[in-house]
Amino acid sequence: MTEHVEDHIETVRVRRAPKFSVFLLVGAALGVIVAMILTFAFDGSQDVSPNTGLVYSQGQVFGFLVLVCVPVGLALAAVVALLLDRRSRNHTHSVTVDRESVQVDETP
Repeated sequence: MTEHVEDHIETVRVRRAPKFSVFLLVGAALGVIVAMILTFAFDGSQDVSPNTGLVYSQGQVFGFLVLVCVPVGLALAAVVALLLDRRSRNHTHSVTVDRESVQVDETP
């Protein structure tokens, strides 16, 4: 059994980048919360809609507001994530790394 060891010293660039999925989930959740607040803050569901002539329930109003607020929350969260990602590119660090690879030959 023989071992073959290769040793390389390299310089790599390291940066901290935001996780876009977390930002998008938080933006969608904030959109739902804003839709809920708007649904219950303004109790206009008892009135007849001047455009359609119908009376909408609070569930329907909440559904309509979710359809608007979630994409807006997603867009705003994506913009914030992109700005933080761009900022993190300016704060990269160069680090020297010792990379070692070991290959074991098990032929008798």
